[in-house]
Amino acid sequence: MGKKGKREKKGKGAEKTAAKMERKVSRRAKKEEEDLEALIAEFQSLDAKKTQVIETSCPPPSPRLNGSLSAHPEKDELILFGGEYFNGQKTYLYNELYVYNIRKNSWSKVEIPNPPPRRCAHQAAVVPTAGGQLWVFGGEFASPNGEQFYHYKDLWVLHLATKTWEQIKASGGPSGRSGHRMVACKRQLIIFGGFHESARDYIYYNDVYAFNLDSFTWSKLAPSGIGPAPRSGCQMATSPEGSVIIYGGYSKQRIKKDVDKGTLHTDMFLLKPEGAGKEEDKWTWSRLNPSGVKPTPRSGFSVATGPNNCSLLFGGVHDEEEEESIEGDFFNDIYFYNMGKNRWFPGQLKGPKSEKKKRRRGRQAEGAGDEEMEKQPPQGPVEIVKEVVAEDGTVMTIKQVISRPAEEKERSESEEEEEDGALDQQVEPCPRSNAMLAVKHGILYVYGGMFEVGDRQFTLSDLYSIDLHKMEEWKVLVEMDPKAQEWLEESESDEEDDSMEGAEGGEEEEESLDEESEDEGEEEQHPSVQPDEKPADYLSRTEQYWIKLARSNMGPDAKEKKVVKVAHAMAKTFYEDSV
Repeated sequence: MGKKGKREKKGKGAEKTAAKMERKVSRRAKKEEEDLEALIAEFQSLDAKKTQVIETSCPPPSPRLNGSLSAHPEKDELILFGGEYFNGQKTYLYNELYVYNIRKNSWSKVEIPNPPPRRCAHQAAVVPTAGGQLWVFGGEFASPNGEQFYHYKDLWVLHLATKTWEQIKASGGPSGRSGHRMVACKRQLIIFGGFHESARDYIYYNDVYAFNLDSFTWSKLAPSGIGPAPRSGCQMATSPEGSVIIYGGYSKQRIKKDVDKGTLHTDMFLLKPEGAGKEEDKWTWSRLNPSGVKPTPRSGFSVATGPNNCSLLFGGVHDEEEEESIEGDFFNDIYFYNMGKNRWFPGQLKGPKSEKKKRRRGRQAEGAGDEEMEKQPPQGPVEIVKEVVAEDGTVMTIKQVISRPAEEKERSESEEEEEDGALDQQVEPCPRSNAMLAVKHGILYVYGGMFEVGDRQFTLSDLYSIDLHKMEEWKVLVEMDPKAQEWLEESESDEEDDSMEGAEGGEEEEESLDEESEDEGEEEQHPSVQPDEKPADYLSRTEQYWIKLARSNMGPDAKEKKVVKVAHAMAKTFYEDSV
């Protein structure tokens, strides 16, 4: 058998293995997702009480990561949707919609009837149709303890002109997933990759789907050539010609029982349509070997499309996996990929214009724009140490590694010292992963994300911007609030109720929703857990209440067996949250 035959046979074997794994994951995940459907249904029943659009001025959104930040196609606005927050004990998911007014540097919260359910790790893409549309696909919902996951496969569109949500129901789309990537390309939404996880199993994808924005139909693409291995969290961008590039990402595989090995991908691929639009269903994968300085290996980076035919990558984390622990190095650097030149280059800060003139006096100025950034070869990384004091007095030392432009030989020692000091004092976002990015008028906006110090995770709510044309300096629009850095250790569970009161958008929102329900007489308070009551005793005492609640959420046509299962899941979740 020739090499081609062996390769084809190997490929078919891999497809069969992947299909078998997907069936296995699907079976185990089905039970978990049925349990979580009750929570989602309860949240949706509360959302359904909203009957009109309410837009109110508000403080900046609470800390979160894995949401989506999108630039309005016609207005000077950024649109923030969804995301998650973890305080050490409990996971919160959001479906709130916030709008940031760029000119006024102000936030507003927009409550729209019948929004998508709460989610994170989804994808959003904006198209300019009919005053602007924000398309949202997939993502995940997690149980409060973060151990069970529900992966969405729904498609929604927010009509920006009329401020209305609409769920688009079309068959043949991708399976439920999160960590995938989606871009608007010509008159299509292209979706690639992602993963689906249950409590014990997981599967990563490398399939490609297209949603036609004119016919509202899905199609699964079958590109020729060798494409990327399955992965999530990659970089995905489109070229003006309608091609798609894929870079990096993360995946893991089980090497033995209860032992997984993660892979940081650093390869790059081009997905190109054939026939110049005449045969839209025919696409081809090819491997890219870009020149320049590629990003260092990482996961959790954020991506956006910048000016001058460039896509960009910001931040991320490189985890050093050991047997008992994972230590992460977080980044706050920017890398640009020039699609026309097939070239990577790091984004180097030039410093404010006035200081740049001082440092360059007597020398010929270099060219501006991308060419200048490409000419600056990176020097060895420089480590900067910062300290952040949390509300509880904990001092967090953040080690920050940044790449720096090479010092020119003709500079005097005093000039070098002056520039070192200026660089160290520049305002910039702290290193982070899973931040939310958007570009408007050539300016990059970075919101939120997270970083870790030891076993403690810090979720951010700050907002920074930088002019990508000038690359002179970062501007801080919303500072990080140390008071928002809440972290509850496992041993603090007895104090959880008191400590959770300040979790904006989480516990407070749920309490207010419960109050609304009571005021309207539509729903009584859930039966409380008695002191020292065991889970089985609580379920036995309150089972009929939860069955009645599950039935009201699921409708009269739901099967009794499934209603009981969902009722038990709701009771279990409420019990765990109460003790």
